[in-house]
Amino acid sequence: MYAIVKTGGKQYKVAAGDILVTEKLQGEIGDKVELQAIAVVDGTKVVADPAEAGKTKVVATIVDQFKGDKVLVFKFKKRKNYKKLRGHRQLHTRLKIESIG
Repeated sequence: MYAIVKTGGKQYKVAAGDILVTEKLQGEIGDKVELQAIAVVDGTKVVADPAEAGKTKVVATIVDQFKGDKVLVFKFKKRKNYKKLRGHRQLHTRLKIESIG
């Protein structure tokens, strides 16, 4: 059994026991969060209607809160003596999927 969940503007395919890295979610390490399911697949039965799939609970536990790798943004215009270098580290949350349904 697996589900397609939506969090942080992205969609992820998850099954029970999976480790998932998403954009930062509010909560402390060990807290349980419920994710919004938009599709659920259980063997031969497929529920693709988001209203019906939303009734299925996808429960996850926060394992870690961390910063991702540095992403460099370099802006350059030739022959204008214009150069800018900026860095950014996105905040992430590592989740362990406990149960679906």
